[in-house]
Amino acid sequence: MLDIQRLARKNVRELKPYSCARDEYNGDTGIFLDANENSIGSVLNIDLNRYPDPRQIELKARIAAIKGSTMDRLFLGNGSDEVIDLLIRAFCEPADDKIMILPPTYGMYKVAADINNVAVVEVLLTPAFQIDTVSVLRNTDSVKLIFICSPNNPTSNCLRESDIQKILENFIGLVIIDEAYIDFAPEHSWLPKLNQYPNLVIMQTFSKAWGLASIRLGMAFADSQIIELLTKIKYPYNVNGATQQLALEALSYVDKKNDLVAQILTEREALIKQLKNLKIVKTVYPSDANFVLVKFQGAKKVFDFLIDKQIIVRDRSNVIRCEESLRITVGTAEENKTLINTLKIYRG
Repeated sequence: MLDIQRLARKNVRELKPYSCARDEYNGDTGIFLDANENSIGSVLNIDLNRYPDPRQIELKARIAAIKGSTMDRLFLGNGSDEVIDLLIRAFCEPADDKIMILPPTYGMYKVAADINNVAVVEVLLTPAFQIDTVSVLRNTDSVKLIFICSPNNPTSNCLRESDIQKILENFIGLVIIDEAYIDFAPEHSWLPKLNQYPNLVIMQTFSKAWGLASIRLGMAFADSQIIELLTKIKYPYNVNGATQQLALEALSYVDKKNDLVAQILTEREALIKQLKNLKIVKTVYPSDANFVLVKFQGAKKVFDFLIDKQIIVRDRSNVIRCEESLRITVGTAEENKTLINTLKIYRG
């Protein structure tokens, strides 16, 4: 059985969190003279002179209702990167505990661990970009957290549900599933299974399907004890007022979000079809995300050629298992057309 409190760092369990001014009053109206704000107003003549709700109550209530969760199982962060950092800080003793990642994968897991002086155990995905569950479960000594990106970045594929389930059922630690790209995948989110696994943490974001990368809003869904620990160590006003307002407005447009996703999926299939017809393309890997991983003949030269034409893609040739590959985001119809036409004139 997983004891979340014992899994957390002792100093975090015993930490008395900072109490901000608004923690002492739950109302939303009154004469606020408690937080040393500028009471007169803002230089922008916009209602931004007051600190935002540190608990994000209204926003959490809307998200929880849409996602079929509850507020006590939801944490909001300044992007998913804050969630990653806080999970490591809450559960991993520096220079003692470890996290596990499954390369090739999202780079911030390792960066956040390195910043916190937490060692990283790397277990490669198979050549088919799936989890080597035997190797994962053989290498969990001192590992507190396993980060699983599905759909995976940069390979763009979903990882097998049965493999993730096996890890959840056999690993005494937290399993974090990063679902940043889940809206573009045929597979369903792990959210409905949150009740089954107290060691499961699910990360999602407003950056991709919602088209709100600029507001920096990430979500984590987990057991309420995990959420309490993250809340205890977060900065008091980690999600700013403008972000909360814009996210609340966006949540009124779920149908528009779904339309955007449908458009991207249509463009993705068209882009994949056209890429496969190019002689310089060796492989277009199957995609469950809003991008594709493409193996080229001489990827670095292709990348430099595209840069010269002011078309910016991501060179992943130096990433293990992604040799000679570029990661290409699905653009607009016009952007994709320009990309393909430019690749057609490439001569190496």
